[in-house]
Amino acid sequence: MKILQIDSAARSVGANSTRVADAIVARLKEKTPAALLEVRDLAANPHPVLDEAALGALFTPADQRTPEQAARMALDDALIAQLKAADVIVLGVPMYNFGVPVQLKTWIDAIAKAGVTFRYTENGPEGLVTGKKVYVGLARGGIYRDTPADSQVPYLKTVFAFLGITDVSFVYAEGLALGGESADKAFASAQEQIRQLIA
Repeated sequence: MKILQIDSAARSVGANSTRVADAIVARLKEKTPAALLEVRDLAANPHPVLDEAALGALFTPADQRTPEQAARMALDDALIAQLKAADVIVLGVPMYNFGVPVQLKTWIDAIAKAGVTFRYTENGPEGLVTGKKVYVGLARGGIYRDTPADSQVPYLKTVFAFLGITDVSFVYAEGLALGGESADKAFASAQEQIRQLIA
């Protein structure tokens, strides 16, 4: 089994969402000791944003791209290859101002590529990345689960389903900014969720 861990917090060290993702991976490796792990830290190794230059490269036929355009598209292609090679994807996702971090949005913009990870058909879009399991470790200062303020879960479910991945589980660590006792309870709850999800 190949595990791809994506850490999307703005900081590489001490991020609560990374702590949750690490706990998910630890449980997976406990159950499957031979599993291979690859970690991509989007703070330590940020991916370039989808800007005008990247769009220009994207919509230029591959055989007509400049060397700079080809190099830019190669960065996206590397992320797609990494995704496709994984059996299980584990994301560490903090909530920033009710949304996902820009680091994660940039990763999503890179891996969502028409004709490669999805395609349009007569019956609508079809995801081309299938047979994957995704775990999302969510870290929030407040408590938003199952409320209208939680835009992250519907968004991530939609993105992954669009790419063909429908087996997505969420682990919640919430109330982390509400004091030490609340944070302790949040991490204990997350551990119990992980134990139940990965039986």
